[in-house]
Amino acid sequence: MPKGFQFSAVEAAIKKPGRKDLALIWSEVPATAAAVFTTNAVKAAPVVLSQERIVGGRCQALVVNSGNANACTGAQGMADARETTRILAQELGIAEELIQVCSTGVIGQPLPMERLTAALPPLAAGRGSATLDDLAGAIMTTDTFPKTAMRQGAGYAIAGIAKGAGMIMPNMATMLSFVMTDAAVEPAFLAACFRGAVERSFNAVTVDGDTSTNDTCLIMANGAAGTPAIAAGTPQAAEFTRLLEEVLLDLAKLIVKDGEGATKFVEIRVSGAVSDADAKRAALAVANSCLVKTAFYGQDANWGRIFAAVGYSGAQVNPDRLALWFDDVQMAKDGVFAGGDAEERGSAVLRGKEFCVSVDLGVGTGSATVFTCDLSHDYVSINADYRT
Repeated sequence: MPKGFQFSAVEAAIKKPGRKDLALIWSEVPATAAAVFTTNAVKAAPVVLSQERIVGGRCQALVVNSGNANACTGAQGMADARETTRILAQELGIAEELIQVCSTGVIGQPLPMERLTAALPPLAAGRGSATLDDLAGAIMTTDTFPKTAMRQGAGYAIAGIAKGAGMIMPNMATMLSFVMTDAAVEPAFLAACFRGAVERSFNAVTVDGDTSTNDTCLIMANGAAGTPAIAAGTPQAAEFTRLLEEVLLDLAKLIVKDGEGATKFVEIRVSGAVSDADAKRAALAVANSCLVKTAFYGQDANWGRIFAAVGYSGAQVNPDRLALWFDDVQMAKDGVFAGGDAEERGSAVLRGKEFCVSVDLGVGTGSATVFTCDLSHDYVSINADYRT
């Protein structure tokens, strides 16, 4: 585990009693910090407040609640977010500006501030009493398991947690993800490295195509390992970038595997595009298609739905050169069915829990990979009953 961080998790009964739903990440010293937030124009109060504070590039504590998003709650929502950090700052003996605040859960309901504020003193006093798994468990909503990932570098460690199972197509990060490292990292490099890692991990997953009002991904680097500061252009920077991307990609894949009602984990690879951006556009269209995702669930090798999604994606394609594979089974070549026993072998691939769909657009050298899941009856049931 990264040195110099302590965790706490308590029950505040924010949505209902019986589980820990309020969590704290505490750094023993102010840490260099960077974050990315939802691109949704409707932003939750904690997102707005955290965006204001992260400009300073420093953070020492993060408080997060599950069960209530504190989104679409107007001026009262902003006041509640500020009051949460004011009380916690008093308990921790630090400036409010060094505290980030996050919320996740039901949109449009005021926070139960009486219960939340009563839980803040024991939360602060409990620093060091929780594990990384405890922390990850306290931020869950419809998740079925806590999501954690770790890597060891040259004298330092990186650890991260995430939550998310539905309302997932982040366009920045995931619903919530927090990363801690005891490496010392130069601020500008940390921000650039983190944003790039997010783009290649959390921004490459989708469960249902929905972008949350609360998406937040934050990293804290406190330098407690005592290693030299990592700066851009050094061998240490290359290693740090690789390890950070591995942590974030592990977390992103766990979110897809825990997708609401999901029974399949699917990798969508698009190649032969005019650019990487065009390839990603096509990959996301396939990954978000309800028709494609229900075919995956039904184990139906309906490759025509995939070509249709590519065609309406906006990506440039050559219909006469399109090709498609399920794992190593070629389903289509030069825009038409590959023939033979492709249907039977392709259906066998789709009966697996994990598989890869590869599409060649036939127009260039651009490529991209996106991770998604199938769409089952349970997804509808979970979201139909979410507020109850």
